[in-house]
Amino acid sequence: MAYLRDEAAAIGPGGRIPSVRDVCATMGASPVTVQRAITELSRQGVLEPRPGVGTFVAESRAIAPPRDDSWQLGVLGAWDESPGTRAFEMARPGQLELSSGYLDATMQPVELVARAARRVAGNARLWGRLPVEGLADLRHWFARDVGGGATEEQVLVVPGGQAALATTLRALSPYGGAVVVEAPTYFGALTLTRTLGLRVVPIPVDDEGIVTAGLEAAIRSSGARVIYLQPAFSNPSGVVLSAARRREVLAIAEKTAAFVIEDDYARDLAYASVPPSPLFREGPGRVVYLRSLTKTTVPGLRIAAIVAHGPVLARLRALRAAEDMFLSGMLQGLALEVVTSPAWEAHKKSVRATLRTRRDVVLKALADHFPSARVLRVPEGGFSVWVSLPHGVSERALADAAFERGVRVTEGAAWYPPGKYGDHVRIALSGAIAADLDRGVTTLGRIGEKMAKVAARAG
Repeated sequence: MAYLRDEAAAIGPGGRIPSVRDVCATMGASPVTVQRAITELSRQGVLEPRPGVGTFVAESRAIAPPRDDSWQLGVLGAWDESPGTRAFEMARPGQLELSSGYLDATMQPVELVARAARRVAGNARLWGRLPVEGLADLRHWFARDVGGGATEEQVLVVPGGQAALATTLRALSPYGGAVVVEAPTYFGALTLTRTLGLRVVPIPVDDEGIVTAGLEAAIRSSGARVIYLQPAFSNPSGVVLSAARRREVLAIAEKTAAFVIEDDYARDLAYASVPPSPLFREGPGRVVYLRSLTKTTVPGLRIAAIVAHGPVLARLRALRAAEDMFLSGMLQGLALEVVTSPAWEAHKKSVRATLRTRRDVVLKALADHFPSARVLRVPEGGFSVWVSLPHGVSERALADAAFERGVRVTEGAAWYPPGKYGDHVRIALSGAIAADLDRGVTTLGRIGEKMAKVAARAG
C-alpha cells in the first residue's frame, strides 16, 4: 500500500498505475496481496479501478467544509466508546489477526456450504414466508442437539448468537434492571447491556467457574432477574463450570427466582470429542439456552437458536415477530443442509484438531518470547487464550504498539465492565493460521518483554 501510494503521488490524478503483474514483480508479492492493497486504497479514495482498462489515480476532489452535527448529542446524550465496541472492528488488510472469533478461510467449510446452497436454492418453499419460530426441521435438529427434553415447539431460530442474546436480555430484564455476569465475560454481552440500559453485576471466576459465594446476596441486593453464563469454555477465560458449581448456580437461581441465560457458543469447539453437557438439561424451566452455528461454519451463516420452557417462550416469540416477522428461509434451509450433511461431523473434528494445534503453537510462542506473561489456564475448548500481563505492562499500550507493528489483539478491558481487574490480552486461535499466530505472538512478546523491563527499572 505504501508503494502504491508513492506511485500514485508521482503519477498524479488521472494517471494509470502499473499493472498488478508489474507490482507483483517489483514487490515480490502475490496477485492476491496486490489486489487487496488496491481494493483498500480504492476504498480510501486514492485509486480508481476501471474493470478491463486498468487502475488509475483518483481525481482530486474539492474538500467540502466539515459538517457540524454536534446538535445530535443534545438529543442522544454523550456516548463513551468502550473497549468492547472496538472489539467488533475487523482487521486491516495485511494485519496478523489475533482477535477474531470467526474461523479463518482455511477452516471454513466453504465447499460444504456451497454444495448445500446449490441444493436449497431451488426449493420454492424456502423463498416464501415461514413461521416466526423458524423452519420446523431445523428446530427439531436444535431440540435434539440440546436434549433435556426439549422439543421443536420450544425452539426459536434467530439470525445469529448476538441476536439471540439481545432478544433474551430484552425479554427477561426490564430497562434499568440488573444482570449478573462472570468477570471476565463475552464483550458482546457487555456491549448489549449498555445499549439496552441494563446494569451489570460482575462476579469473579476461578478454576471452577463463576464464584458462587456471595452470588445469592448479589442477586438480591441488585434485584437482578438474570444470570448470564458461558458454562463451557467461557470466553475469554476458557474456564468450564464444574459439576458442583452447576448445582449451586441452579439452586441459587431457584431461590432468587432468577433466570439463567446459557450461552453455549463453544458446543462444537471442545477439543475432546464430547463437550460438557448443557446446563439446560439440569434446569430446563430455569435456563434459557442459546446455541449458534456461526462459530463453526462461516461468518455469513447467521443462524442460532433460543430454547426455553414455559411462558417466557411466548414473550421471546413476540419479540422476534416484532423485530423480524420471520427469518430468511434460505439461510435456515442452508443451515439445515449443513448440519445434516454426512460431512458435518468430519468438519467439526477437523476444526477441533486445528484449534488445539494452534493453542499449542500460541502457548509455545508465549513461553519462548513472552515468559513474563502468565496463561491463567490452558483451554480445552473454545478459541481463546487468556493472558495475564506482567506488572507494569499496560494492556492498552501493548495492544496499540502491536497494532502499529501489524498485529491486532484486543485488550482485556473489553471483557470486563467498567473498572480495573488487572491487565490482560486475549489471543484468539480461530482467525489466523498457525504460522501467523506464531509470528503475531512473537511480535507481541518482544514488545511486552521490553515494556516489562522498562517498568521494572522504573519501579
